[in-house]
This record gives sequence, C-alpha cells and structure tokens, in this order.
Amino acid sequence: MYTPFAVMLKVLYIFSLFFFSGYANIFSNPFHKLFPDRVSTFENGLKPKKISKLESESKAISADKTDYNGNWELVTDNSGVSAMHVILLPKINKVLMYDATVWRISKIQLPPEKMPCHLVNPEKNERDCWAHSVLFDIETSQLKALKLETDTWCSSGGLTVDGNLVSTGGYGGGANTARYLTSCDTCDWKEYPTALADPRWYSTQVTLPNGTFIVVGGRGAFSYEYIPPEGQSNKKSIFLPLLRDTLDNLDLGRKNVFRIENNLYPFVHLSPDGNIFIFSNNRSILLDPNTNKVVHEFPVLHGGSRNYPASAMSVILPIKLHVGTKVINADVLICGGAKWDAFYYAEAKKQFMPALQDCGRIKITKKNAVWKTERMPSPRVMGDMAILPTGDVLMVNGAKTGTSAWHDAEDPNLIPVLYKPKGPRDQRFKELAASTIPRMYHSSYAVLPDGKVLIAGSNTNDGYVYNVKYPTELRVEKFSPPYLDPSLAWLRLEIIVQSSDKVISYGKSFSVQVKSKEMSTVLNMHDIRLSMYAPPFTTHGISMNQRLLILGLVNVDNNVGNGIHTIVAEAPPSGSVAPPGYYLFYVVNKGVPSIAMWIQIK
Repeated sequence: MYTPFAVMLKVLYIFSLFFFSGYANIFSNPFHKLFPDRVSTFENGLKPKKISKLESESKAISADKTDYNGNWELVTDNSGVSAMHVILLPKINKVLMYDATVWRISKIQLPPEKMPCHLVNPEKNERDCWAHSVLFDIETSQLKALKLETDTWCSSGGLTVDGNLVSTGGYGGGANTARYLTSCDTCDWKEYPTALADPRWYSTQVTLPNGTFIVVGGRGAFSYEYIPPEGQSNKKSIFLPLLRDTLDNLDLGRKNVFRIENNLYPFVHLSPDGNIFIFSNNRSILLDPNTNKVVHEFPVLHGGSRNYPASAMSVILPIKLHVGTKVINADVLICGGAKWDAFYYAEAKKQFMPALQDCGRIKITKKNAVWKTERMPSPRVMGDMAILPTGDVLMVNGAKTGTSAWHDAEDPNLIPVLYKPKGPRDQRFKELAASTIPRMYHSSYAVLPDGKVLIAGSNTNDGYVYNVKYPTELRVEKFSPPYLDPSLAWLRLEIIVQSSDKVISYGKSFSVQVKSKEMSTVLNMHDIRLSMYAPPFTTHGISMNQRLLILGLVNVDNNVGNGIHTIVAEAPPSGSVAPPGYYLFYVVNKGVPSIAMWIQIK
C-alpha cells in the first residue's frame, strides 16, 4: 500500500512530466515568477525553438573566444606582374600592383590601346611591350594593364585627399620621379622624372596633417623633402643626420669596406601630435615638419638592426579615441629584423643567420618613453604587419633566417601570427593557420573591405625566374582571419551605405546605419567598435601610411526599423590624428567586422 506521502510524491512527479512536455504550453505556468523568460514564450502560445548545439555554442561566443585559426584560399595563379608594390585604391575597390621596368618582362603584355610600347633605347630602337603595373579586381581577379615609363623598382607611395596615388622614387631614371595615378578604371600613370631633388631609391613616403607628403631617405640620400605640387620640381632637400649616423659598414681591412646600410626604407609614422616619428636602423627621433627641427630623440632599440636589408616590420598601433578627447597617445611596434652584420654573411658568404624574434614597443607621445620588449613565437625577417579592422595586428610573410636582397634568406616563415595590443603581455601572440606558399623577398599584402587579407608577391630573383627554389611568385591568396569563423557570421552587421554619412568633418558627429541578421538583436555600445582604416602602400615589409582609428561612440539607437540600428560617432579631431583622405570604415560587433564602406574625411 502507498502511504499518503508516497501518493503525493507520485502525483507531483506525474504532473511535472505533464507540465514540461510539449502539451504544457496550453496551461499557464505556475512557476512564472521563478522563470519569467519562459512564461512569456508559453503564454503567447509559441512552441520553444529547438536550438542546435552548434547554434547554441556560436551564439554564446564572440570573436575573442573562437578556436578558428583562419583559412587560406588561392584566388589566381597569375597576378600579371610580380607584386613588389601593392595598395588598395579607393572608389574603384581595386588593388594596384607593380614591380620594376628594369627587367623588361612580366606575365601580361600591354594591350593595343596602350601602344606605342615603352622606348627603352632610342639609339637602338629597343622597346618594352610588357606591362609592369596592373589593376587587380579583388572580386573577380581580372587584370587591367597599365603603362609605366620610368622605373619604379623599390619606390614609395601614398594616397591623396581625393584617393589618388602619388608614387615617388625608384631606380635609375625613376629615382627622382613623382608619379600620379587617379583612382578610376580608365586612368593611367602621369610621370614627372625631375620632381625630386635627391634620388629616392628605398625611401619612405608619409602623409602629413594637411594631406601633402614627406619622403624620407633612400640609398645615398641622407635627407628628406616635401613632395611638390604636380608638375613642379624641388631644388633642394633637407639634410637629416639620423640617416647618415645609422649607416652600417663593415671594415674588411686593407681599405676594403662592405656596405651593409641598415638605414633604407626607414619606418616613418605621423604622430597624433603632428610630429613625424622616424626610425632608422636602431635609433629614432621626432621631427617637427613645421620647423624641420628634431624635437625628441628616443632611446636605442637594442638587439639588432631593423631597417633594410635587416628588414623588420613596423606599425603605429590603433589609436583609440573618446568623445571630446584632448590628449591622444600612440604606440609604435617594431618586430623582427636581423643582426647588424647579417647582410654581409648572407650576401658575401651565403650564411644565413637567424632572424630576430623580439619586438620593441614604445609610446611616441610620451617624453620619457622607453622601449618595452616582447617575444614573437618565431623569428621573422622581411615580414609584413597588417592592422586588422578589430585593432589586432597580423604578422605574415618573410623568413626565419637571412636578410632582404636576392637569394639572401632561407627557411620561409609560413605561419602567420595574431598580435593583440590590449592583451596581457604574456598572451598577446597567437599562431594561426599556415600557408603553403613561401613569401620571401618582395612580398606584399592588402587588407580588403570584407576583412580578408590579400597576400601576393615574392621574388628573390634578378628578373622573372621560375625554375629555382624560390621562383618569381605570381599566385595571389586571400587569408581569412579568425573573426571570419563561419560560426560567427550571425554577428556580422551590414552597413546600409545609402543611409550612412560617407563624407565627415573633423570633430563633428556623424551617423551610420547597420542591419543585423536577426530582427531581435539589440546592440550594446560596449560590444560595438567603429574603425577607420587608412590603406597602406606596402613594399619590402614596410607599410607606408597604414593607420587605424577606433572612434568615440556617441549613441546607439536600436531597432529604428526591422533589424536596423543607427550608430552615432565623433569624427577624429584633426589631420594630425587622421590625415585627410579616404578610409575603409568598419563596424565591428563583438569582434566581428562588417564589410567596410569607403568614408572620406576632410
């Protein structure tokens, strides 16, 4: 027999099974005070949604929690030219690639509309009918050949306020040249061979707060100059002792000196206070472009040499802005490189010393700043550093031994590394999925609007050579960083371009509208980050004018329409913080960036 207590337990057990079964939704929930979220579903007559394990896990994480290490895809076997120089052009969303004219060969010929061919030697009537510059369509991989007359070998470049390219320097007759390319599908190069006072071979070009340019250094050029208006020429340059004092030579005795240099392609970054940070070999300064005076000298970065041919990587780390901010700080990061004499052993003896594995980081807006060192997972020389829309830094390309120059490196570094500037010091580096294509000397990259990173180039040869260990590389890849984990796709917002401000003014508020994939999504200001990214001119492991700004948020207005949200932000305060011009604009939600739109600040 059952006792009264046992009967009561059995009744309660049967009732609980009935209540939590699929038919329970026809009854009111007696536990609604304890489970208010569930009662709203049941009382509206709605059946609970079945959520798969994958969906449940994906919605419980952000990009910071993913174990996805990225993905590589081959997008074409033929870039047309060896991608020694690369930049993403605004307005047309195409990547400009070019190499040098000195070899008189490539993998794409000039079309009939570009004739006549380039006249190389008038006396012998020698002509070059190959293209050395192309526009690469990032969606279709189609190529459009452009025509160069002067030699762009190891040159520099940057974008104007209107999103057009200004390129400077190069080899031989191209060393004093300024070139102009308008960002349009039917435009071609305009070249002015006498624009610069000094030859600029392996020099660095940077945009100033007013949108003009400074070009620094070059082989045998211990100077800098400001690029003149189109069609005009500079009469003289300005001597910069730093470049002379950081030139490395090796005394071999008997008046025999081996030229190492280690001061080419100096790292040059615009500080948010308007000064110019210039780093050469292992030393650095702040230069006031208004007075041409050195206003500060930083401590030496010990451990080795960092500039060509030692060839480290450098970025000015993302600049975080807040609404109404008056004081804006900035850090510079320099990673990798080589021992000061590594080039001698690589070039003269074909002995390849291990590349440097350390990084130096310094706050360039702080008077008494010192270098703080960190250690990468592996050594790297000739690498590239790309700032991602999230503010993280991708380290990619390069080698583990040797230096820059033809046949002077071995052991390709195939593993990209993600660096998190805001992470704990011992947890900032993460190795990602490896590539299978060595990207050695003359490699390049471009961050794309969809958040992928285009990887191209690699040519350790004097010309186009294919039957060697490291051939002239014409294959182009795209790398998807961890935030493109397919399980995070539901977090990706869509910018409604037609309803967003695309031209903004310094210090003024502006708005952008986004659409979420789910109508019920509520955006939290703490999860949203607006990024403005200046696309760099990349060559030889240096990223000229690369810059990412994280804007101050004013307001997030949720669900102004069906899954549509309005975000209000404050534009950067000045051209010192964000030089005028075009930027890729991303809306990042929980670490997942939208597809970018182009935005112009002026």
